[in-house]
Amino acid sequence: MKESPMPALPRQIALIDVNNFYVSCERVFNPKLQGRPLVVLSNNDGCAVARSNEVKALGVAMGAPWFKLKDLARQHGILALSSNYALYADMSNRVMGILRDFSPAQEVYSIDESFLDLSGFASRDLQAYGQAMRGRILHWTGLPVCVGIGASKTLAKLANHCAKKQPAFNSVCNFNAMSVSQLDGLLSQLPVGEVWGVGAKLAPKLQAMGIHSVLDLKRADAARLRQQFSVLMAKTVAELNGKVSLELEEVSPAKQQIVRSRSFGSPVFDYDSLAQSISLYVSSAAAKLREQGSQAGVVFVFIRTSPFKPDAPFYSNGLSVALAVPSSDTRDLLQAALAGLKQIYQPNRAYAKAGVMLSQLQAAGTAQHDLFSSAPSTLKSDALMRAMDGINRKLGKASIKLASEGFRKPWKMKQEHKSPCYTTRWEDLLRVG
Repeated sequence: MKESPMPALPRQIALIDVNNFYVSCERVFNPKLQGRPLVVLSNNDGCAVARSNEVKALGVAMGAPWFKLKDLARQHGILALSSNYALYADMSNRVMGILRDFSPAQEVYSIDESFLDLSGFASRDLQAYGQAMRGRILHWTGLPVCVGIGASKTLAKLANHCAKKQPAFNSVCNFNAMSVSQLDGLLSQLPVGEVWGVGAKLAPKLQAMGIHSVLDLKRADAARLRQQFSVLMAKTVAELNGKVSLELEEVSPAKQQIVRSRSFGSPVFDYDSLAQSISLYVSSAAAKLREQGSQAGVVFVFIRTSPFKPDAPFYSNGLSVALAVPSSDTRDLLQAALAGLKQIYQPNRAYAKAGVMLSQLQAAGTAQHDLFSSAPSTLKSDALMRAMDGINRKLGKASIKLASEGFRKPWKMKQEHKSPCYTTRWEDLLRVG
């Protein structure tokens, strides 16, 4: 009699997420902030982009404008800090480096989230393995994390949500350690909007179809949902049933567009200041372009005034400029951007935001040169950009830059409550004793 094959073991995919990441980074270096209601603000100190649990308990929504919270802040002692992006990026790199020690298969999903494939560690106690991750990250960086483990990325995301919201799991939730009935019972208690890729936008449409819980979505007809929504919804149903449809991307795919933009700290009226800001954004986008080994064929530049000034007419405009030959040379991209800026700039307007987008990206070295292009100059350009990037990596961002970026920046982003750059600037290092 032929024996039945052994059932395949489920994949063991973990999602590790830092709790209230920006807030937690600030608390690592300023323990006086522990237990106090704290928000971290967006560019120009506009909106709350991170909230401590104490602030969430007060009902403050993500994205709430800070000026509308002033009365509540005085009443409850809410503190506000400007975003400290250099600090957060450095702390993120430290966390991701630690996690690489726990699995060779890693996808860095966002600044505070990472997937790990732990399938090769299935013989271990993965609950204890998750606690070991938490302990090392907390000990080495001071940051608290939660760990969710499931048979797919979608289930790992849900498990992480349960680890964060339900104290009984002690910050590590492993769906694969549960029986089918236990897991289904838990999924029946979770609203469908908690599913990765569903959210508040699609939840009402699913609810109108009688799909209210995560379990309802798991048991739904995938083919019908594909017709009603998209193939992604069908993949979500498969993932909820433990079938991997979304593999880990251990190497991040090259971006198809690169955007850099900022709102100004104060209105900008003159062309020169706008050109300075555009130069800075092009330099940043070009460095990213070269980092991923790409060239851009089109540069889009845009400017706008504030839509919230009823006493001044709103103006918004943008222009795409095609390059004769795709390039990653900051000078070529800037020349195109400034040519576009000259055409859309109108004097005597109070500009509130500007930005650039690089598109029609292709792998470096694949561009089709025209009859009059000069290969030697291209080689010199590549060598110059490599030298420029190398110096800035070694000596610090913008150690060497184009003169058009300027030195005095009246349009600079407003950061009135910014903490020191504790880990990325020598003069901001903490001094003990």
